[in-house]
Formats: sequence, C-alpha cells, structure tokens
Amino acid sequence: MAITTNKSPMRTINVRVPEAVFQQLDEIAKATERTRSFIALTALNSYLQEQSWQIRDIEAGIAEADSGEFATDEEVKAVFAKYGA
Repeated sequence: MAITTNKSPMRTINVRVPEAVFQQLDEIAKATERTRSFIALTALNSYLQEQSWQIRDIEAGIAEADSGEFATDEEVKAVFAKYGA
C-alpha cells in the first residue's frame, strides 16, 4: 500500500471522531512510534483500497446493462440451481 512521499501534494482535512476512536488512534500511534496522522492516513488508504472495487464493479455492471448484456433466463436458473436458491 502506497501512502505518500514527500513529493506528493498534501491536503488537510478535519474529522470529528468519537473519544474511543481517538484513544485507539493515539494508543496505536504511541505503540508504533508513528504520528496520529500517519496512522489515520494508513487506515484511510486501506479502507479506500478495500472499498474501491465495489465502485468499479458497479460501473462495469451498469455499462453492461446499458449495452444490453444480460444473462438469459436459463443462465440465471442454472446459477440459482447451482447454489440452491
């Protein structure tokens, strides 16, 4: 996972978090000898990478639907039969 380099442009955001989340962030930062900003950026990058596939898949599905690419009734029935639905 690429975080950033000193050459990357940086922007600042302010986020309000529950006290418990702040304390966890602080504890991890102290235990790893990293800054809270580093830990928060690492967590945010991880979340964004984990979730971004959904956006790509949804957009691909919409493009397929827009071009008329649908499964036939037989294909749908075969999938349901395979998985017991």
